[in-house]
Amino acid sequence: MRSKWLIVLLSIAAAQGTGKDQPKFSPGPITDYPNRQTSDQVTVAAHPYITEADAQPAFGKVNPYRHGVLPILIIIRNDSDQTLALDRMTVEFITPSRDQVEATPAADIRFLAGPRQPSLTPGPIPGRTPRVSRNKNPLNTWEIEGRAFSARMLPPKESASGFFYFQTRYRGGSKLYLTGIRQASSGRELLYFEITLDRP
Repeated sequence: MRSKWLIVLLSIAAAQGTGKDQPKFSPGPITDYPNRQTSDQVTVAAHPYITEADAQPAFGKVNPYRHGVLPILIIIRNDSDQTLALDRMTVEFITPSRDQVEATPAADIRFLAGPRQPSLTPGPIPGRTPRVSRNKNPLNTWEIEGRAFSARMLPPKESASGFFYFQTRYRGGSKLYLTGIRQASSGRELLYFEITLDRP
């Protein structure tokens, strides 16, 4: 039992996406985010990071959106009395025309092509994405993986947060579709979350 809770605590620590020698990023309370949904005493909030003002606290000098990658911050608050398993959670970006864009693994972002403005198409960036040298790519920064969502378990009354990355551009009316959150004890899957990504 002790080892189980050690794994849970390590999972939450990893989800914070910070190292001892790196600047801390704190997303703040989930109630600060208007784009959120609650189901079965679990609240999920989502916020697309587009502007320089958004990006700077999380990613420093590099705004991933300026290089064709849309970061979306996800915060999950567990107000239930059950530990949640997040290891099978999937997140999709849904465009206003209902195109589905899967998240790009954080570890792959550093291999994507360098500077470019976001695509003008509503869906994923078309064509095969060129790969470039890690050393020349502005997206090859520790923040991309360090800030990624990585929690696999979420105990009662705790929160976890981190980024998912999508090769697409933001448009008003876009949504985030999240499935696969389960109760760890029973394996019962919670209702899906569909969050509209409105911006002020």
